[in-house]
Amino acid sequence: MEESFPTVLLPGEAEALVQTLKVFQLKDIGDHGWLRQHEYVEKLNMQAILSASAGEEQLLTEFLVNYAKVSTLIEELITVEIWKQKIFPIMCRLEDFKPKSTFPIYLVLRHEASIINLLETVFFHKEICESAEDTILDLIDYTHRKLTLLAARNASGKIPHEQKLQPEDLANASSMQELKKQAELMEFEISLRALSVFRFITDQIESLPVSAVTRMLNTHNFPCLLVQLVEHCPWSCREEGKLKKFENGAWYVVPHEDCVKMTKLDGQVWIALYNLLLSTECQRKYNFNNFNKSQLLKLRAFLTDVLIDQFPNLVEMQRFLSHLAVNDPAPPKKDLILEQVPVIWDRVVKENSGKWQAITKHQVNTFSPSEEELRSQACRWAQTYNLDVMEALVPDKPKCGMCGSEAAKRCSHCRNEWYCRRECQVQHWQKHKKACNLMTDALKKIQEDVKI
Repeated sequence: MEESFPTVLLPGEAEALVQTLKVFQLKDIGDHGWLRQHEYVEKLNMQAILSASAGEEQLLTEFLVNYAKVSTLIEELITVEIWKQKIFPIMCRLEDFKPKSTFPIYLVLRHEASIINLLETVFFHKEICESAEDTILDLIDYTHRKLTLLAARNASGKIPHEQKLQPEDLANASSMQELKKQAELMEFEISLRALSVFRFITDQIESLPVSAVTRMLNTHNFPCLLVQLVEHCPWSCREEGKLKKFENGAWYVVPHEDCVKMTKLDGQVWIALYNLLLSTECQRKYNFNNFNKSQLLKLRAFLTDVLIDQFPNLVEMQRFLSHLAVNDPAPPKKDLILEQVPVIWDRVVKENSGKWQAITKHQVNTFSPSEEELRSQACRWAQTYNLDVMEALVPDKPKCGMCGSEAAKRCSHCRNEWYCRRECQVQHWQKHKKACNLMTDALKKIQEDVKI
């Protein structure tokens, strides 16, 4: 019997949801219609991941292209990014704002992550990139903001996993404080997704609009930004003498024998650099001045035999950099008369300039639903975030909290920790007990609040 893969949406349902996608005004974020669309985006995102795992994502890609919804997703992505920067900080400073449940606000914070995750899954396809049309410029600017944030965060010495709330912090923190921490952690993962999206954009560099290439090379100088990411590697750190790397949503200790192994994130940076530097169009347009040249030549130290064994195409980059070291390329050709510019960020900010306080006041009411509305929302959330489907999305099987082996049994109280056998659960109980009790109490409180 042929094994079937989990599904969230039937083809007809997926098509209907794609058709309904639209751009919301900043002031309407969080209202009933917006929450319904967030639910649609979540389901489409889950289905895209499951379909890609089974090699059957072409249908969803066709829906997004045929109904011209890629640009809609990009505009929604940037609109919620602006909400997080302009509205959310004001909301966090309101002393009298104590919502019964902060989960609706969490969904807004999560919305950006859901969209960039969906774009990461589908942007592998050339037709998706082409269907973005002029909004590809806005997406390029968006990825530049996120990668700049990655580089700046690493330079400041902030390691994202060190900011995670511990069980005792959860007990003492207010809900809005907890949300701020969650937003910081989410921002790191969003930036890593943006890196993958940018790499997929560079895969199509020969078919991008001229303005897009100019913006990547000369407006934002992506080659030098990518060099910073190679140098500082924000998804890697040392802690207590151990090398840790971030992958698939979690930090893990790298075994000694894998210390020089290229991760997926390392690969995304190198592929993006390869696409930019080895492209004839980019070599013709990029300004190889003294500063840019000196930055690019730093890459030679990282192009070791071990790295090239894992990515043989980097031999071409090695040759290019050797040539660059002894030659001065010709000045860039400026043949662009009228350059297009991204418009979404500036338009949304301009439309709402001077209204931030008023929008926040309006949304405080939006995020203070009645008991009946909260119960209704909770039922829908439970259906959307179905546990069986969520577990099917996890790339790796759960590991035992005690010994690290593959695990099939879950703690029956908090449902958050996994074990391979009863003996491991018993041995781990003293360490797990406090977190388990806090999590169990929190779940009970949520159930009481929404009266499920």
